[in-house]
Amino acid sequence: MSIVWEQLEQYQPTVLKMIAKSLQKGRVAHAYLFEGQRGTGKKDVSLLFAKSLFCINRNGYKPCNSCINCRRIDSGNHPDVHVIEPDGQSIKKAQIETLQSEFSKTGVESNKKLYIIEHADRMTVNAANSLLKFLEEPNSETVAILLTEQYHRMLNTIVSRCQVLSFKPLPPNAIADYLKEQHIPSHFALLAAHVTNNREHALELSRDDWFAQARKIVLQLYEALHKNYLQALFIVQEQWIQHFAEKQQIDLGLDLLLYLYKDLIYIQLGETEKVVYKDQISYLNQLALTLSQKRIAENMTAILQAKARLNTNMNPQLLMEQLVLKLQEGLTFV
Repeated sequence: MSIVWEQLEQYQPTVLKMIAKSLQKGRVAHAYLFEGQRGTGKKDVSLLFAKSLFCINRNGYKPCNSCINCRRIDSGNHPDVHVIEPDGQSIKKAQIETLQSEFSKTGVESNKKLYIIEHADRMTVNAANSLLKFLEEPNSETVAILLTEQYHRMLNTIVSRCQVLSFKPLPPNAIADYLKEQHIPSHFALLAAHVTNNREHALELSRDDWFAQARKIVLQLYEALHKNYLQALFIVQEQWIQHFAEKQQIDLGLDLLLYLYKDLIYIQLGETEKVVYKDQISYLNQLALTLSQKRIAENMTAILQAKARLNTNMNPQLLMEQLVLKLQEGLTFV
């Protein structure tokens, strides 16, 4: 699917605004460093930028997405746009040297050339030094775009020669909309979008049977917490411990539980548009009428404390049993 400026502008408005200004004023830098978490659109924006530079029928700063250059960049076949990825675990010196050799030649169709280096922080020392020499002697028609999730691992001398654009974590609603476009059911899309701000991870998670079962167990535990202490303990012992086997999984499970209590607060505040478990709204509405905000806040604090204690050597089953006790003791109904 073709990369659309308006869609990326929703995700990264500041970055797109800066790029648009550079294109409008004809002041494109010779090197950019796109830094930010995985799944924030760095690669998409770099290809969109490339299309804007090479588009035959550009409308202001926006590419037409239909000319031969735009189509070839979308398909990865433009002769003057080169993408370098790690060879195994790292980017080798030979890859940078090949790039330098390629860029010493005249452009196939114009003098413009652009290269994108993915995971630029994975360059070996020799590769980084070779790139540094390349950046120190920029060709006026050459543009470099370096992508990294590990900004702190980049050589300061490379960073100082680039215009750094920081990509912000995506808002949950934007991720949820993306997941729905991939035919993920709404109730899974919204929940996955809240537990990670990474589009790719959210997509993997929402397609995983483990995640669907995790959601089911959390809902069962939540219902039991407000009905039967022994049933809640039984769910922890017979289902939770087996399913949430690793610390990272337990942490995710606690997040899923925390969002249910957050939903109660949103309902009590009349902000139902912020509710994550929208398919449970009828049940949550009933519960919101019976619990005080103070009690909900105390339960949320108890869950956050349990998350903090995960990093200790505490037994996971004991941790969860104590949490169940804490969530049930002294329930104050209004």
